[in-house]
Amino acid sequence: MIELQGITKSFSSLQVLKGIDLTIDKGEVVSIVGPSGAGKTTLLQIMGTLDKPDTGRILLNGTEINRLKERELAAFRNREIGFVFQFHQLLPEFTALENVTIPALIQGVSSGEARRRAVEMLEFMGLSERASHKPAELSGGEKQRVAVARALINHPSVVLADEPSGSLDTHNKEELHRLFFELRDKLGQTFVIVTHDEGLASQTDRTIHMLDGRIL
Repeated sequence: MIELQGITKSFSSLQVLKGIDLTIDKGEVVSIVGPSGAGKTTLLQIMGTLDKPDTGRILLNGTEINRLKERELAAFRNREIGFVFQFHQLLPEFTALENVTIPALIQGVSSGEARRRAVEMLEFMGLSERASHKPAELSGGEKQRVAVARALINHPSVVLADEPSGSLDTHNKEELHRLFFELRDKLGQTFVIVTHDEGLASQTDRTIHMLDGRIL
């Protein structure tokens, strides 16, 4: 489903990625681990089209995404890729429901359909009663579940998560990890997760170890 071929990336004189070849299959939960500076987040950003490689090819469901023009790329990203970040990145002025609808509205879905999808996703996350609450009124775990709902609303091919449980306490961390596998089992969702959490990495279908810009 996702194929990376010969990916390199440098920032000035520092080469961060040194020829990455990687394939992710549909329905896999894959973790990427390694020390700080190994290139994990850069690889995730390139996989998610938030950055471009210097060389190499990225294919997602047969589309060579690094050949797309900016407008095509933005539409492809919105349709095919969901993102979950360490600090949720919810918009503070909007309710949980409104935050979840945003990617669907960007895609051009009607407001009614976007709201229907968002209600469905929040119900799946066990957050129906929190839909009208703004982020400041939610716990850390609830914010991350809203962020996961937002990532899933357009039914993307893959969800890319960068240290998604890094800011959570032990209970909420375990709840979030269980949610990822529940989503894989019930929806066939694919996840690629950058993490320092050894417990999460040990549960994933496959663990990719990185060091100094290479896959070990």
